[in-house]
Amino acid sequence: MSEFFDALETRDPAEREAAFMAALPGQIAHARSNAAAFAESLKDVDPASVTSRAALAKLPVIRKHELLERQKAQRFTDVFGGFSAVRFGAGMPRVFASPGPIYEPEGARADYWRMARGLFAAGFRAGDLVHNTFSYHFTPAGSMMETAAQALGCTVFPAGTGQTELQVQAMAELRPQAYSGTPSFLKIILEKAAETGVDLSSLTKASVGGEACPPSLRDWFAARGVAAWQSYGTADLGMVAYETASREGLVLDEGVIVEIVRPGTGDPVPEGEVGEVVVTTFNTDYPLVRFGTGDLSAILPGHCPTGRTNTRIKGWMGRADQTTKIRGMFVHPAQVADIARRFPEVVKARLVVTGEMANDSMTLQVEATALSQGLELKIGEAIRDVTKLRAEVKLVAPGSLPNDGKVIEDARSYK
Repeated sequence: MSEFFDALETRDPAEREAAFMAALPGQIAHARSNAAAFAESLKDVDPASVTSRAALAKLPVIRKHELLERQKAQRFTDVFGGFSAVRFGAGMPRVFASPGPIYEPEGARADYWRMARGLFAAGFRAGDLVHNTFSYHFTPAGSMMETAAQALGCTVFPAGTGQTELQVQAMAELRPQAYSGTPSFLKIILEKAAETGVDLSSLTKASVGGEACPPSLRDWFAARGVAAWQSYGTADLGMVAYETASREGLVLDEGVIVEIVRPGTGDPVPEGEVGEVVVTTFNTDYPLVRFGTGDLSAILPGHCPTGRTNTRIKGWMGRADQTTKIRGMFVHPAQVADIARRFPEVVKARLVVTGEMANDSMTLQVEATALSQGLELKIGEAIRDVTKLRAEVKLVAPGSLPNDGKVIEDARSYK
C-alpha cells in the first residue's frame, strides 16, 4: 500500500514550482474572464507576466472582509460578489454560508475541497467507516470531509454536531475506524463513552480541524488508542495544509500557492517569520487569487521526513487581524505598515498599547538598520498623520522584536 496519496507529493520541488508558475498565468486570466470581482481588481494586470512569486506578490490581497462587503453590495444581483466563476445549476450542486453571511459555492468535481489528501495522510483508507461530526448545515465542513472520505472509498456516517449520547451509541453499534470533526468534540465523545462504560475501541484514527489541537490533547487521544492528525482548510479555499506522520508542522496541499505576508500588507516576509497566510488556489470554479485567510503561520525550513517535498508551515498560530480601538479610534495593521514604509531604514514595527481602556497609551517599537538624526521625531509625526493619535517611538535593535506575527499588541488591562 502506497504511503502517499499520489506522485505529486514527492516530486522535485523545482518541478512543482515550475508547474505552479506555468499554470498561474492561465488561472489569473481565467479569474479575470469569469469572475467579475477579479476582472475589476486585476484589470491592469497582464496575466502572461505573472510567472514568478515576485510577480504574484505585486497583485492585491483580497481579504475576507472585502469579499463580504462585495457580497453584501450585490446580494440581489450576484450573491457571490463576483468571485464565483460558476452559477447555480449542475455545475454547483451545493451552496454554503459562513458567518457574515459569506456564501461559498461547491463545484461538481469529486473531492471538490481537496481534503482527501489530508485524510489519506491521517491513515483513512478504502473500506473504513468514518464518523463525521462536522456540521452539515450552512457551513461546508461536513461536506468537505464527507466528499473527501468518499473519494478515498470510505463509507461515511453523517453524524453532525451535538447529541453526545446518540453519537456514542451510534459509534458503539456501527464500530467506525475513523473520526472527523473538531478535537474538542472528540474528547467529549470519548469522555462520555468512558463515563458510561461504552467500548469505542474500534476508533483508531481521527482527522481533526476547525480549532487548535495542542500536543497535550493529541497525547490524550493517543493514550486512548486514537491517533489524531490535524488538517487546515477554510470554507473559501478547501484544503490548505495537513499533518503527516512526522508531526513536524503541516505540509501544503498540492493545489494551492501559499505566501506568508506581513499582516496588513501583501508583502511576503522572510522564511521563518510569522505572518498572515495568503493563498492562491487553482480551483477554476472559485478562482481566489491572493486570498488573505486572516490566519497567522510561518514557513518551516526543509522538507517533511515522510518524503513529501512540498513546503511546510508551522500550523495555525493565531489571527492576523489585530485591528484595535485606541482612544475612540480604530488603528489597523495596514496603518502600522504604512508608517514603516515611509522610512527605508525601518525593517519592522510593532505598536504596543498599554494602560487601561479609556486611559491608554501607545508605543511604536521600531527595528531600524540606521539611526538618522531626528528619526524618532519624524516617525512620531508619521504616526499622527496616519492614525490621528500620538504615540511614543522606541528604537530597538534589528531582530529584537518577537517573531509572533503581531503588528499591534494590545497589552491593556481590562479589569
